[in-house]
Amino acid sequence: MGRHTWGKEAGALVLAATVAAVSGCSSSDDSGDAKAKTVSVGDATTTFQAAVTKFDTDGGCLEKEPGTCWEQMQALMTPARDLRKAMNSEKSVGADFWTDAYALIDTMEKGIAVGDDKGATAVGTNRPDVLGSAHDLSDWLDEDPIK
Repeated sequence: MGRHTWGKEAGALVLAATVAAVSGCSSSDDSGDAKAKTVSVGDATTTFQAAVTKFDTDGGCLEKEPGTCWEQMQALMTPARDLRKAMNSEKSVGADFWTDAYALIDTMEKGIAVGDDKGATAVGTNRPDVLGSAHDLSDWLDEDPIK
């Protein structure tokens, strides 16, 4: 019976310490830091299109082997995610306006979700999902600016 009591008391102490540690991790001072600052659609568009241009001027993804283009794919995905956040917060147009752009970013996300670059010639390659959709999104942004 002594072992069970000790185990319950130790478990309660560990739980109390964990709760105290977790609750002590945040303060009212850093609650503003937890909220991500959303950039404007114009700024997010500029940043995204600059990433696409950089990809192109750096030569794109010349290697056909798997794993050789993952960094470039990530470099396009990051500003695409920021663009989606900006689109979500834009109130001058409705969600329907962004339907095609959302679909392209979702396709990019699907390609990134694979977890690595599958290469140019692999069956089920994810490069078109990420790289092709990034270029299509850049074109869409040129053709459909917010008025």
